[in-house]
Amino acid sequence: MLLTGAAGFIGFHVAAGLAARGHEVTGIDHLGEPHPRLKQARLDALGSSIRFTRGDVTDPERVAGIVREAAPAIVVHLAARAGVRDSLSAPFAYLKANEFGHLCVLEAMRRHAPGARLIYASSSAVYGVRHDGPFREEDRADEPASLYAATKRANELASAAYARLFGLRQIGLRLFTVYGEWGRPDMAVWSFADAVLNGREVTLYDGGAARRDFTDISDVVAAVIAMVERSGFDHHEFPHRIYNVCGGASTSVAELLGMIERACGRRAVVRERPSPPGDTPFTAGDSGRLRADYGITTSPDVAGGVERFVAWLRNSPEAMRSARDE
Repeated sequence: MLLTGAAGFIGFHVAAGLAARGHEVTGIDHLGEPHPRLKQARLDALGSSIRFTRGDVTDPERVAGIVREAAPAIVVHLAARAGVRDSLSAPFAYLKANEFGHLCVLEAMRRHAPGARLIYASSSAVYGVRHDGPFREEDRADEPASLYAATKRANELASAAYARLFGLRQIGLRLFTVYGEWGRPDMAVWSFADAVLNGREVTLYDGGAARRDFTDISDVVAAVIAMVERSGFDHHEFPHRIYNVCGGASTSVAELLGMIERACGRRAVVRERPSPPGDTPFTAGDSGRLRADYGITTSPDVAGGVERFVAWLRNSPEAMRSARDE
């Protein structure tokens, strides 16, 4: 199978999980910005468990050649520019990586692997500004609050069109604030824990009032593995299906910081600031569709996940060094 974004946070864990179950994985990544040294460290940690090919998903000829050569039965497409705030300052990079990159994958599969299945990453950001939940897949998703969210919704719509036009079988995963070992240094769990452990300031927006459905990376891996190993389309007429992948509990950012302080055994030095544009005040997902179709039950135990992450961070000098050198 083919896996794009293999050196990214989620891609790294998916690659390791699939390889551990005996799947032959060809991983693609351009190893570029953001966090290129951390990506290389993740790739080094994977070692020989996957076959790695350097490539950029926004290069249509390169992607087509890789798909043609690999002739995959399954493509897991995780390569993207992630994060809401950075999309405000780098809009063209987000459009290219997310929308054009997704189109390159769709076209390569249509032309060279039309019988393959595609599993791709979308985001809970597509639900826009909400103040109540839980969010369900059938809810409206036509008022994105950020360019990042707009690119992810555009990917879902493009996939729906390719499913209808060409019968390309696809699954979109609306991921909710994924965290865990080897994560992204710009996300709250890593940046807060790193700051608390090293006595630096933590920036808390609006007093940490925003609530998030924090999702353990192990639940994402379990979902992808289940979808790789079972078709899931047998009882659905339309060959494009979207699933929430979420922890199932809504935790405030202030509560998250308290969990991190307890796991670190130290108090945070807090600087409060107003929330930046594009941030949404609330996310909470319903994973009933995932449970019904694939039997996946996700874990809402954020405190336990934070403890595991902090323990990993304390004992991972190579990851810390890679993140800080950039």
